[in-house]
Amino acid sequence: MMQTILGSNGQIGHELAEELYQNYTKNLRLVSRNPKKIHDTDEIKPANLLNYDETLQAISGSEIVYFTVGLPMNSDMWESQFSTIIDNVIRACEVSDSKLVFFDNTYMYAKNSDLQVESSPFVPTGRKSTVRAKVATKVLNAMERGELEAVICRAPEFYGPDNTQSITNTMIFNRIKNGKTPFVPISAKALRTLIWTPDASRAMALIGNTKSAYSRTWHLPSESITYQNLIRLCEDVLGRKIRYKVVKMVVFKIGSLFSQKSKELLELLPRYRDDNNFSSDKFKQQFPEFKVTSFEEGVRKIFNR
Repeated sequence: MMQTILGSNGQIGHELAEELYQNYTKNLRLVSRNPKKIHDTDEIKPANLLNYDETLQAISGSEIVYFTVGLPMNSDMWESQFSTIIDNVIRACEVSDSKLVFFDNTYMYAKNSDLQVESSPFVPTGRKSTVRAKVATKVLNAMERGELEAVICRAPEFYGPDNTQSITNTMIFNRIKNGKTPFVPISAKALRTLIWTPDASRAMALIGNTKSAYSRTWHLPSESITYQNLIRLCEDVLGRKIRYKVVKMVVFKIGSLFSQKSKELLELLPRYRDDNNFSSDKFKQQFPEFKVTSFEEGVRKIFNR
């Protein structure tokens, strides 16, 4: 049974390949522009997913296809490429009769304290959020038309080991590791819902290999914590006091005048002002034996303690 990972070089794709190999199948195909083998038996397939023929070749013969593709934080690139990529993937999965497991984020949800469940409406604010809403809607529409057997796995913000790319890793953990003052975006007391990246990959592999899970959206298993308490956990694990600095919105706005990276962050920052109430209760009820990594476990692994 061939299972194919699109975007295999990324953190989620890499961890997903490890989980699938260990618990589900040794028959893996890894796809990216320059894919790298993780296991000796992996099949690697270079492909540009903006090209339909290359996308079809990458997907052909796959029973399950996992979409874990990530683009750099660049709104122009997202607007010019994401829709084409997902159109090609949907069409290729339909032609190949392959199931699609679509890894999604929460950009399209309202950036407030409303409870976020699988049926929450899309209220995109900002260019990247609008693109993610359009892409997710394309998958949902294909599922509803019966043209595609698929499932959407939606995750909140990442935190994780190694080279995890997220605001939390970049501004909190990486700065602590480098002996610098951690920066807390907007508020230290607002609840953040975070997912440990290996948990996201384990949950996605489980959903992808559970026939009854298809034709639905699933919020992946996660927990909530304030940045204030997360940094206290870091103090407990490292055995030292850690002073942090809350960076207000006005500072990011000033930074955006001089930095493209800061400019790209602006549309995401309002979600750090209020509690993020992302519910993964449906997953936890359906898969009660799935063990969610505690924040203490995660922090210890990040700092190797």
